[in-house]
Amino acid sequence: MTVQINRRSLLTVLAAAGGGLTLGFGPVARAFAADATDAKLNTYVTVHADGSVTIMAQNPEIGQGVKTSIPQLVAEELDVDWSAVTVEQALADTAVYGRQVAGGSMATTLQYDPLRRMGATARAMLVSAAAARWGVPAGECTTASGTVLHPASGRKLGYGDVAADAAKLPLPDPASITLKDPANFTIIGQPMTGVDNYKLVTGQPLFGIDAKVPGMVYAAYEKCPVFGGTIKSADLTKAKAIKGVIDVYVITGSGDPAVTGLSEGVAIIADSWWTANRARAALAIVWNEGPRASASSTAIAAQAAALAKQPPQQSIVSTLDTDKALAGAAKRVDAVYSYPYLAHAAMEPMNCTARVAGGKVEIWAPTQNPEPGRAQVAKALGVPPGSITIHMMRCGGGFGRRLGNDFMVEAAAIAARAGKPVKLIWSREQDIQQAFYRPGGFHNLSGGLDASGKLIAWRNHFVSYGGDGKFARSAQIAPGLFPDGFVENIAIGASLMPTPLETGPLRAPVSNAFGFVMQSFLDELALAAKIDPLAFRQQILGSPRIVGDTSNGHTGLDTGRTRAVLDAAAKAAGWGRAMAPRSGLGIAFYFSHRGYFASVAEVKVADDGTVKVVKVWVAGDVGRQIVNPSGANNQIVGSTLDAINATLNQQITVANGRVEQSNFDDYPLLRIADAPPVAVEMVTSDNPPTGLGEPAYPPVPPAITNAIFAATGVRVRSLPVDTALLKKA
Repeated sequence: MTVQINRRSLLTVLAAAGGGLTLGFGPVARAFAADATDAKLNTYVTVHADGSVTIMAQNPEIGQGVKTSIPQLVAEELDVDWSAVTVEQALADTAVYGRQVAGGSMATTLQYDPLRRMGATARAMLVSAAAARWGVPAGECTTASGTVLHPASGRKLGYGDVAADAAKLPLPDPASITLKDPANFTIIGQPMTGVDNYKLVTGQPLFGIDAKVPGMVYAAYEKCPVFGGTIKSADLTKAKAIKGVIDVYVITGSGDPAVTGLSEGVAIIADSWWTANRARAALAIVWNEGPRASASSTAIAAQAAALAKQPPQQSIVSTLDTDKALAGAAKRVDAVYSYPYLAHAAMEPMNCTARVAGGKVEIWAPTQNPEPGRAQVAKALGVPPGSITIHMMRCGGGFGRRLGNDFMVEAAAIAARAGKPVKLIWSREQDIQQAFYRPGGFHNLSGGLDASGKLIAWRNHFVSYGGDGKFARSAQIAPGLFPDGFVENIAIGASLMPTPLETGPLRAPVSNAFGFVMQSFLDELALAAKIDPLAFRQQILGSPRIVGDTSNGHTGLDTGRTRAVLDAAAKAAGWGRAMAPRSGLGIAFYFSHRGYFASVAEVKVADDGTVKVVKVWVAGDVGRQIVNPSGANNQIVGSTLDAINATLNQQITVANGRVEQSNFDDYPLLRIADAPPVAVEMVTSDNPPTGLGEPAYPPVPPAITNAIFAATGVRVRSLPVDTALLKKA
């Protein structure tokens, strides 16, 4: 992807109060008066008179460390000591900061060059100001640690000393600015402690749920347990009678919560959330549950099996004659793989604080994607989007759930009636039972091998969710999915069935499930070919090259980079070594979100079928530069543990149209005692830096299930792992 930058859109220079230099970044060219009032608007970097620097963090922080790593880009090229930098979370304002979203692992990809260039431009202006004061050419000056130096005369000036002068200079052309040689980096590439870590470990308020506004009251919101249901009747008497309850009333919904954010329900406002939640339990509501009330996981599986016996409803990929190739194959392997719905279950449940007064709306929200929330609130309340201020609070986990802003709209709608600030909090049960779920899926696979063990045919009839020929959110399959482009005869088709649940992205969306399916089936084919699973993958990948679509910003799959991470993970794990009884190694790779990752898992299966993941080795390639190695390691380990938990423990099932799971007793999180060591190795390549919060996830489930087969001879084709199948006979 090419990011266009021009001189006017990169920087706006303002004279800050106290003689500082303030630099703002945004895609829209604007002119501002250089006074103290305007200095506070649309600012990105401020150099204070004392030489300290404030950098605004433009992206939501959901635990991925972007509040630290992105400001590092600016600070590096500004050439200041990291100890002199303070980071503040920016307001949601795309006119100033551009795209503000935590999702897709794209923050580093999109911002690496623009924010470095902004820091470098600021540095150039400070140098020019100092050079002018000394009456020397700017080219004779250098910088270090927030100081401008003139080596020839031995003179130096701190940034704070020349900030006011720099603010009066014309903007240099960003294209003329020379960026640092990476060999000279002192901040980029260094492990940095998260800027909020001290506040986190000392319990200081950072998260959305911590927000406090003077005069604030609390709210709970009761919705139908079946998605799409509406209120038939509601007796609010008992709830209203509870001491501390301020108001109880019905809110009429406005359709799809993923679009409008407002499902029909009953709002309870009280002097504490505990009171509001207790009143919620006292409601007597009769629901029109609608057509989804009859849905069940059993019926879904039966419908998927019936669809699999019919031709696919639509073709995704079709080359040559796959049926003929399968029929003529020396060996053929058929298998059905499936995986369930998953909930995000972030530790911080959905919440939002809102104030509506004087035609203005102010929101404090732990959101991954504030701008769609702004539009939804504006629509729900009938106010202009420009009248809405959104404070991006730290998210206590997101994983894609907080890309939806239904909780934001609910809080704003309740606050509009309350006439005072309202904090809405979902219960844990609501958080799990009324989420946007990673869709389940069913893959009906066939693979054909020639006499030499070469993969010559691949067919996948994917049964997923949707209707009228359109996939439900995050339920799609598309061309380019490995091994598309690596097998002469390939047919990928899809059939759709209705979903009883709302669906949406979950960490490494689509890929987190497809990785399990495709990389597990590759192991089945390797076994049939009598080829080592690593060697079989290397054979399919072949020589270094780019395979797939490279137009319109698509990158294709780089087989050389894939081979490199495969080899690195295998070497680190000691692939091929002898294993103890009922112990095994499994390997897998995946390319997603422009990141190349491979994992090797070691498992031990107890006689009762219990699976223990002993260790996981991960190798990844996300380009030539890791901005914050500490943060990168944390993200990869977190992705790995998340994937382990989903593989072994988690599923969302449906009965009578309702989600059956409700809390961490039946939707468990991985316990510390079950968390294995994760060894991480980064493989650098001469490619632009990309994100890594998600692409480490997809290869982990198949590495585990492949290891289980190596340990027991039992093939795992459905998640979560059924330990009953693994019991020793």
